[in-house]
Amino acid sequence: MKNNPFSIKYILLLLVVSANARAQTDADISQLILGKDSLFWQAYNTCNLPQMASFYGKNVEFYHDKGGITLGADKLNESFAAGPCSPAGDYRLRREALPGTVKVYPMRNAGTAYGAVISGEHYFFIVKNGQSRRDGHARLTHLWLLENGEWKMTRILSFDHGPAPYASEKKTVTLTAQQLQAWAGKYKGPQSDLEVVVKEGRLEMIAGNNTAALYPESPDTFFMRERDLTFTFSRKEQTTELTVRENGQEVEVLVRQP
Repeated sequence: MKNNPFSIKYILLLLVVSANARAQTDADISQLILGKDSLFWQAYNTCNLPQMASFYGKNVEFYHDKGGITLGADKLNESFAAGPCSPAGDYRLRREALPGTVKVYPMRNAGTAYGAVISGEHYFFIVKNGQSRRDGHARLTHLWLLENGEWKMTRILSFDHGPAPYASEKKTVTLTAQQLQAWAGKYKGPQSDLEVVVKEGRLEMIAGNNTAALYPESPDTFFMRERDLTFTFSRKEQTTELTVRENGQEVEVLVRQP
């Protein structure tokens, strides 16, 4: 039996159309944009400015609710080079997406994809001297467009900036009543007066009209769950000192009063 060229061409055409249709599904576009978004933020976290710039459209527009408007790929790259990625800076920023918040919304015209919006929330961490602490929270909306067959970020909105809610990752240990009682007393420092008492199997700090629970991380170090504050007790000759640290930095040293 002779081959039917029309049938073969028709089948091949159907295969091409089918492949193109599969490439244009919302799921595939979402996966593609999420992949590019991930690569962009990897470059951001390592201050790889040339790699970051490779994702920008030539006429990219960046809108920041604290830093204003930056127009153009060159200007945007310069702003990062002079800001968080400055060689003269003593810290870097690291971005981390909030799980479950980042989503992609394909944009179409007459069924054909021409762009996509990616939106979500993220945290920013300050990295300094090998230490990292969560500092800020913000929302993002990025518009990616197909430009000459390539996906490029063309509009970047960074907004709703504010402090990141603190979530302690410290683990508590169990101390005896005698161990807790060893640190009870009134403490005085250059800035503060406070009292430490034992209550309900833990230490409680009283400063004026304010009260806060202190949870044991070790026999001599305690922490708060609401803020990154630690309290370390130490015996010095015939007295006891209490060192208060916030975000790992010493804030005040208090001495227990007789």
